[in-house]
Amino acid sequence: MTTRGVDRGCIYRDAEDRRTFLDLLGFVVRRWRWYVHAVCLMGNHYHLVAETTRDRLSLGMHRLNGVYAIRFNRRHARTGHLFGDRFSAYVIDSDEYLAAACGYVVNNPVRAGLCEHARDWPWSASRYGLEDA
Repeated sequence: MTTRGVDRGCIYRDAEDRRTFLDLLGFVVRRWRWYVHAVCLMGNHYHLVAETTRDRLSLGMHRLNGVYAIRFNRRHARTGHLFGDRFSAYVIDSDEYLAAACGYVVNNPVRAGLCEHARDWPWSASRYGLEDA
């Protein structure tokens, strides 16, 4: 899954925003019983590889993006939409695809030139480890 900021704008301004997002993600994971394989918070978007049902996915993403946007707007004294289009999600149908998706997610900051190795990015994690692909 991925969600981008409106007009590719920033959705995290600092570490506190990222911690707020991760705390809310933890709530959503517990509440809607998701199993997260990988996550990566970038500046204007995030990636998430998770197992869940279609209903729980939509409910959880609605809560995650909606509540985070409200908190972000309140904290930064802004109004309007934080996220652009609806989230994107893809069905992962094999172990190979799952491993590749997790590798893609954790290596996103490396491809963006934000760090040299995936393990150096403090805002990502994977159950598969942070080996560089």
